[in-house]
Amino acid sequence: MATTSAQAVRALVEPVVARSGLVVEDVTITPAGRRRVLRVTVDLPETEVGGVAMDTVARAAQDVSAALDEGDVMGGTPYVLEVSSPGADRPLTQRRHWMRARGRLVHVVTRSGEGLEARLIAVDDEGIVVAEGRRLPWAEVVRGRVEVEFGRLNVDDAPDQDMGDDEAGDGAPGPVAGSDIGDDAGREG
Repeated sequence: MATTSAQAVRALVEPVVARSGLVVEDVTITPAGRRRVLRVTVDLPETEVGGVAMDTVARAAQDVSAALDEGDVMGGTPYVLEVSSPGADRPLTQRRHWMRARGRLVHVVTRSGEGLEARLIAVDDEGIVVAEGRRLPWAEVVRGRVEVEFGRLNVDDAPDQDMGDDEAGDGAPGPVAGSDIGDDAGREG
């Protein structure tokens, strides 16, 4: 059985995902019995703030599926395709993750062991700036993550984000942008 390379899949799907205005965050291929599970994680580019809309993830999943069907990168072994966006609790491990979290409440652990929870104001080549103008150079930032906020008091200071609406007209709120609930669009290949 030929081994499928995650790098080969990434090379195939990156331009496809880019047409939806997204970037490929990660590609993994995991054996699952007689099948494989192909997970493609997509995200907004670093210039964007907020979460990926579920409709955009669904469109990207359909486009990725079509590209995989047209190519032979997955070979003849059956697979299940899962396309999703990163969850709200994704660790901030790369500069672009921090860029996307601007305006959000973040938890930062510094080299000295200090745990700091503050609003992320800016990100640049030197480091990050949190509320009250405190600058943390990259050398001092050990790790970080976005804190989930269920009821933000001062939404006027936040970047515009789609907070969902009553799309179906049934009185229930619509999908919340950035939610990881229902972001998966799976298909068997």
